[in-house]
Amino acid sequence: MPAPRFFTSALNTFLPRASRRFLRMPEPCPTRAAVCEIDFLTRRIILPSMPITDEEMARAEFQDRGQKLARQEMWEELAHEVRTADSQRSATPGGESAAMLLAFGARSDVVAVAEDALHEGVVPARDGILALEQMLEEHADDYACGLIVAMTHVDMGWAWRHAPDAPSLGTSVDRLKTFHAHFAKAAKILSDFCGLALNAPSLAAAQCALLAAQSSEDRRVAEDYEDLIDLDPHSPRHMRALGQNLLPGSYGTYDQLELQARRTASRTGHIWGAGAYTWVYFDALAVDPDALSNLDVAFFIDGMRDILTRKPDQHYANLLAAFCAVTMASDKTSSHKAARRALHQSLSWVLSDHLHELHPLIWTQALHRPGLTPPLPSRRALITEGRRTALRAIATMFADDIAEGNSIAFSPAGMYRLPTAIGNAS
Repeated sequence: MPAPRFFTSALNTFLPRASRRFLRMPEPCPTRAAVCEIDFLTRRIILPSMPITDEEMARAEFQDRGQKLARQEMWEELAHEVRTADSQRSATPGGESAAMLLAFGARSDVVAVAEDALHEGVVPARDGILALEQMLEEHADDYACGLIVAMTHVDMGWAWRHAPDAPSLGTSVDRLKTFHAHFAKAAKILSDFCGLALNAPSLAAAQCALLAAQSSEDRRVAEDYEDLIDLDPHSPRHMRALGQNLLPGSYGTYDQLELQARRTASRTGHIWGAGAYTWVYFDALAVDPDALSNLDVAFFIDGMRDILTRKPDQHYANLLAAFCAVTMASDKTSSHKAARRALHQSLSWVLSDHLHELHPLIWTQALHRPGLTPPLPSRRALITEGRRTALRAIATMFADDIAEGNSIAFSPAGMYRLPTAIGNAS
């Protein structure tokens, strides 16, 4: 598969469309001497690295399939594949919905053209969206076609919301009106279909995407996400989005976040154990460290253990290891140091019991913090940054063992220590 497609897949995986952010290392920043010492220790870490993972390949496969069928205007076949993926709950190894990825690929050309135009300060041509709307008129009863067009409007709405200041694009008020106009069109399309009635998680996810343009009186965050999670409880993505949307900076409160984390864990205990509690808090803690104020740390750690027991996949092992090592790294400004320290120290057992393969891009993601969209680095830079971050975290955790003359090796059988001579030979 061509490198640019994998690069696009990586960005979609680790830099969500509406909130792509670049790197900010956790504080406090180590001294140059400390960094050099840590980098020296990383030479004694023996850990296979996967620059291209099964998760990336699966995402790229679904997205490219949707894009190909849309370019060939094979709408009936595309709609059939979306509906089939929905009914079978097809997903990537990391739990991303295949139906939503197909729909993303189908609209990606139209959205990319609009985003490029707005970036240049030009009002996008309407040819692409009009062609999709005409397609929907011909398949008005097909919810998969409605999903594709509705989510195109959602993406274009966000593109206008984040468009740069330019005279040709009007004032910020004008751009906000266009944002709401696109979301209103998406809502009108989706009003003809019900995710619960059609057993279609993709429709329920699209309904949740509309929350951003709703008034506080009309917004039903917990209810809409409850419908989505009940339809597709095996996907952690929905739970993570719920938590982020319940932050005070979004549409909720810390008390609502805690309540919904516990309720979701109760409803999905047969699948995740305590894991849903962890998933609901997962992105919320990365975005807003003050969410630690209500966190039941022991319950969260139990959830981590349940996740890795039920999903012994290296995608999840890297995800939780990076969370502990980077997201929960010490922070001078934090008022919840005990909770942060307990989560950070969980890195030890995640590494020892579960990690045996490095997925660098997941570690790069953990470095990203909320902020403005920056110029995007190359794929090689993303992988290098993620690998360096992971090895530094592991070397720091096991610095004493390495200082005693051991190398730290990882394999599917677990983590183990090697005498220096053997480690160097490896």
